[in-house]
Amino acid sequence: QVQLVESGGGLVQPGGSLRLSCAASGSIRGRYSMGWYRQAPGKQRELVAVITGGGYTNYADSVKERFTISRDNAKSTVHLQMNSLKFEDTAVYYCVVIGPRNYWGQGTQVTVSS
Repeated sequence: QVQLVESGGGLVQPGGSLRLSCAASGSIRGRYSMGWYRQAPGKQRELVAVITGGGYTNYADSVKERFTISRDNAKSTVHLQMNSLKFEDTAVYYCVVIGPRNYWGQGTQVTVSS
């Protein structure tokens, strides 16, 4: 099967930055899209950013101009650079591989607090 290992979450002050990483391993094949979702307490899970196998990107309006999604040359790892973080960015962030079936990471907590 496929395993997704996330890293980079933590506590940061408003206006600060974090870089999330997600490495995929296992039986996955093809140049699938990968993305990041987030879920805050009491709210629905929402798409943050997605990147296709060819490198096309899309972002939620709330994070445009602040977040950047990227992937490495092997397309097995996806990153999310988060700048100018706000209180409302606090959530559990989930990595996902989007294909015939979806594979999800375990989630990593991002907390923006003064």
